[in-house]
Amino acid sequence: MDYRSLSGLFEDEEEEQEDTYDTDLLANKEYLVYLIDSGCDMMLPFEKGESCLKWAMKAVEENLKKRIIARDDKVGICFFNTLKKKNIQEADGVYVWSELDDLSAELIRNFRSLHGSFQKDIGSQVTAAANAREHPLHDALWVVQAMLRSGVKNVEKSVVIITNNDDPFGDINDAFVRKDLERTTIQRALDAQDLGINIELVALNTPDKLFDKTFYNMITQFEGNEDASQDSEPSSRFDDLVDTLRRRMYKKRIVRKMLLTVGSGTEIALKTYALIRPAVPPSHIFVDSRNNQPLKIERTYICSDTGALMHEPLKRFEEYQGKKVVFSVDDVSDIKRISSVQLRLLGFKSMSCLQPYHNLRPSTFIYPDEVAVKGSTCAFIALHRAMVRLNKYALACLSSRATFQLVALVAQEEEGDSTNGMNVIYLPYSDDIRPAEKYHTSISPISKASEEQVEMATDLIKKLHLKNFSVTDIQDPALQKQYRIIEAVGLEEDDISEIEDETLPDSKRIERASFFAKIFKNSVFGEQYDEEEAESAAAKEKGGAAAQKRKAAAELAATEAQEYNWVQLADAGKLKSLTTEQLKIYLRANGLPLLGKKDILINRILTHLGK
Repeated sequence: MDYRSLSGLFEDEEEEQEDTYDTDLLANKEYLVYLIDSGCDMMLPFEKGESCLKWAMKAVEENLKKRIIARDDKVGICFFNTLKKKNIQEADGVYVWSELDDLSAELIRNFRSLHGSFQKDIGSQVTAAANAREHPLHDALWVVQAMLRSGVKNVEKSVVIITNNDDPFGDINDAFVRKDLERTTIQRALDAQDLGINIELVALNTPDKLFDKTFYNMITQFEGNEDASQDSEPSSRFDDLVDTLRRRMYKKRIVRKMLLTVGSGTEIALKTYALIRPAVPPSHIFVDSRNNQPLKIERTYICSDTGALMHEPLKRFEEYQGKKVVFSVDDVSDIKRISSVQLRLLGFKSMSCLQPYHNLRPSTFIYPDEVAVKGSTCAFIALHRAMVRLNKYALACLSSRATFQLVALVAQEEEGDSTNGMNVIYLPYSDDIRPAEKYHTSISPISKASEEQVEMATDLIKKLHLKNFSVTDIQDPALQKQYRIIEAVGLEEDDISEIEDETLPDSKRIERASFFAKIFKNSVFGEQYDEEEAESAAAKEKGGAAAQKRKAAAELAATEAQEYNWVQLADAGKLKSLTTEQLKIYLRANGLPLLGKKDILINRILTHLGK
């Protein structure tokens, strides 16, 4: 029977930090229906003299292009307030252009061609009957509810209503009929929520009127519908409309669920959210060269003794006194697990103790999970209010499968778009923060800038300062180019649109600041300062300093290496008991390469010793 060695399993320096992102939760599939208003109000101009309906269809098209690359969703498209009807329920004023199905390049091409033939193929309803007992919005919610009725589990179902009409029942003269239609439409939305369907609104402003969300708030904002309650403001430009649809595609998702242990046995259930996620290229898949169908990779282990297929995982072992001690997968997991408590509250400290440089990695946001543990919200609010009132942060211990770290839980009050909750700040280890003065190798005195030089440097920085800057405003040009190429191939387009590289320096801003830069340079280095000669001298000085630094490091390593009997350690097989840094002492002292894992370093030492 084959065994797999556990060599190096229990060494902390070889452990990799566990990824805190739950890829299964981040890749939730969504069933989405775009419900687009095509009534007479949507024929009003929106931008560049074009109608709101045309710009709404263009925005949906752009969103479909991004969604087909970033997500694996099913999408349907439905219009209401239409002249023609097309739906299973035979409801007037509702036209299902595309049933719920997988996204494809053909669907996007067909939807693009619909822009010019909409009035001919579907048509827009001029006005609703003044005393109608039925209404297209009510019937449309009924139709899309049927479209999203699916028995598939772990799928998010959503309806996005795109309209510029904030009073869909305004044409009805009879107050009783109007009130009855409003009530039945809200009830229809409640029925959809009971089926797990989220209803969201993307509103458009018109040149002479701002959108009033009073009525649609009664349709979208229900208990448990967290994302619908955070809809963006009504759009007045096409770019804002596209951005609104793009943001809802990457809406808030749970990264991790955990329990906060307070005192002895009291637990508060929490949900963890990532505030900003990096944009990464989509993962590639292997396809058959003959038909471009995805290939399925299968791996099978075969016993070297009998040649039989192994249906159980390989057993793992660690050599001890010449014997193989076998571990099961569960044993290895239990050994590596530090604690069964996910997040334990240790105490509280003043906010003045938490410094900006303690935040070495992106923080996460936590919010109570009432569904997992009843009463979590009440306990969380009490803890949150006490921390805000006393200006304290909570010190907690976060443990996962094989890592252990202190974190600071900082209470966040509701302000603007932010909500109440806590931010998890991952505190650094003791060796993560080093005093720079301790490692300063120069023996020459450090010159101090004068007040005039500081003032000039401040003026230069102000001229180069970017107002209202956010890292989310800068797109990855390489990633955008890759998406554009995929889009052009999928849609069979000949031309690839140019990508604006937003990471390039702002030449105009730098040119405006060049005057202040010249003044600052003359005040520090003088008007006769020659940059080329200074750079050449600095390079020579740097090269000499680097050589001296390497020589000093080699002499120090040679002195430390004398404290070990390397030959005896190699003969006894005890090199494995040394840490990676201890092994590198020998390598530095003898001028050997330092790259590689621990096994490679040990083999390099044994080869140099002739073992």
